[in-house]
Amino acid sequence: MLDVMTPVGLLVFGPHPDDIEIGLGGTVARHAAEGVRVGLCDLTAGEMGSNGTVEERLAEAQEASAVLGAAWRMNLGLTDRAIGRGPDDARRVASLVRAARPRTVAMPYWADRHPDHVASSAFLTDAVFSAGLRKFDAQGEVWKVDRVCYYFINDGVPPSFVVDVSAYYEVKRRALACHRSQFAPPGGVATRLTSSRFQQLIESRDAQFGALAGVDFAEGLVVREPIALPHLFKEIDPRAEAGR
Repeated sequence: MLDVMTPVGLLVFGPHPDDIEIGLGGTVARHAAEGVRVGLCDLTAGEMGSNGTVEERLAEAQEASAVLGAAWRMNLGLTDRAIGRGPDDARRVASLVRAARPRTVAMPYWADRHPDHVASSAFLTDAVFSAGLRKFDAQGEVWKVDRVCYYFINDGVPPSFVVDVSAYYEVKRRALACHRSQFAPPGGVATRLTSSRFQQLIESRDAQFGALAGVDFAEGLVVREPIALPHLFKEIDPRAEAGR
């Protein structure tokens, strides 16, 4: 399956098929619209979820991927509720990173109410690092990414930076709506996700990040290392450089 994955500039991982849309849907849509090739990878099919079959969730993920404009979306088929515990889990992620050769990788933030999100953050951090080690046993030539970013799914903290997704927020809403088995399952079990308050939680967080940055909606991300800027100006201004 890895041999059909074409290289991308941005590779985004999600523990379950709807997590990428919840935390980074607008950012994915913006990058894709601006010409960046974006690859999406769901670690599991969310088979332990209260609603939806594996087949439904995989189909919904592909539908959402098309809405977001991603170059491709794949599912690694790791075991839900046991992410990173399989003997080949790290090797499979490292092989994907080597095949996709992304400049930036985005994954869930390391503190979250859902144990799978916490586990996937630590596991992915380790596996992405291993992809750059020559002696790590995985397919493909070694590949070191330029940057690893962490996005929020349930919980949030002050971000390192935000991405303005105001112009793409309706795309994010449409991508989320593709996951009908989770947010609007006919005759399904009532869960945290089926409540209208969950959608409100997502949008209020994105609106808060946006308000802090002076825009309508923004998605927040965290990085572990300082980001170097070339100067103290928002944009290069020749008059500022001339001391005016």
